[in-house]
Amino acid sequence: MTPAEILAQINDILRDLLDDDSIQLTPETTSKQVAGWDSALHISLIVAVEHRFDIKFQTAELEELKDVGQLVRLVASKTS
Repeated sequence: MTPAEILAQINDILRDLLDDDSIQLTPETTSKQVAGWDSALHISLIVAVEHRFDIKFQTAELEELKDVGQLVRLVASKTS
């Protein structure tokens, strides 16, 4: 799966969680740039990403994430 495909799926997940089809994530997007992306939503997003890609994250991996691009790269590393 390419990084662009992973990004598109994460974008779809976030749109569903926030019920907002106008969201358009980029690799540089941070949670602070998306209205409604708070700590509770972040947990829901991570769980949904794990489910969608059939992977599990370690807490230390998640603590290092600063933007969507890093999440995409982490998913790519676990699915390749």
